[in-house]
Amino acid sequence: MTTHPVFETFALAQRQIKNRVAVAPMSRASATLAGIPTNAMNTYYEKFAQGGFGIIITEGLYTDKIASQAYPHQPGIVTPEQIAGWRAVVNKVTAHGTVVIAQLMHAGALSQHLTQTQAPSVITPLGTKLRSYGGGDGPFPVPAAMTVTDIRNVVKGYADAAKNAVAAGFHGIELHAANGYLPDQFLTAYTNLRDDDYGGSIPNRFRIIAESLAAIRQAVPAGFIVGLRLSEGKVNDFHYRWPDGAVTAAAILEEVAKAAPDYVHISGEGSTWEKLGVYDNNESLTGMAKRITGLPVIANGGMDDLRVADKALREGHTDFISLGKAALANPDWPARIAAGLQPVAFERAMAAPFPPVLV
Repeated sequence: MTTHPVFETFALAQRQIKNRVAVAPMSRASATLAGIPTNAMNTYYEKFAQGGFGIIITEGLYTDKIASQAYPHQPGIVTPEQIAGWRAVVNKVTAHGTVVIAQLMHAGALSQHLTQTQAPSVITPLGTKLRSYGGGDGPFPVPAAMTVTDIRNVVKGYADAAKNAVAAGFHGIELHAANGYLPDQFLTAYTNLRDDDYGGSIPNRFRIIAESLAAIRQAVPAGFIVGLRLSEGKVNDFHYRWPDGAVTAAAILEEVAKAAPDYVHISGEGSTWEKLGVYDNNESLTGMAKRITGLPVIANGGMDDLRVADKALREGHTDFISLGKAALANPDWPARIAAGLQPVAFERAMAAPFPPVLV
């Protein structure tokens, strides 16, 4: 099985990645209440590195103490204690030759944790809170419309968090602009009713993402990986798709190309890469991302199917695959597949948070 394209090496930014398989970011709600990684999290992440994954992208880390935190027991990358906790995780992972990337996340209106939230506009989010995230259930709070000062604070929070990720020893960051969280709330027309420079046209709605990527670039050293995650579906609106399909996708990806992250990670939220299919122009979203941006692409959603992964990689739809549920079930997925062993089937209980730590 080592001849499968998932086992080819790849140069990302200035780092040689040993294969094309990444652990997708997965919220585990398992840090302390102070947002500090625990010993159980050290073990959790090290297992992926021991199992042969080329890249590990962490769960979303909150970026400021103002309004970014999504749920209780979410880890942060803000305080000295959080940075030290992540340094311990990174040291464990890098000992196995795996590249580790911190995902930076701002929940915006989709916070399961805060009672006073911020968003582009005063729009109550669709759906309800998720009890499994420890934030209760029922509707999300009505968010306050962000001022330009609020937006600047968010951008600064991302830049400061990126500096902290450097201090913790991470090889890169991924700006989480997918799945309905704050940057995606700006990008989505029905959650962004602004009439200023951050609303209306796609370039305006993408502006906070572009400004955040630029601020992060200025905050980190040369060679530090800066990635971007995008999606159509959202955690509270699985079936959402960009209006006008390929036309909207192309307009968004043209803005991505201008912002020039080191890679684009397309999430399959609520579906799989194969089921999402192709647009009317016969291109996949990941394929369009490669063509329009010229950047490396990570494809997500059912990519543990070796037939699908082979097609996506060989036909040029993507450069990497990222695994979520399959990685939880098989922390040794790359090693297992290379040895010709059958993967373990995912069971819902595998996604349960670790025992909570109340300090």
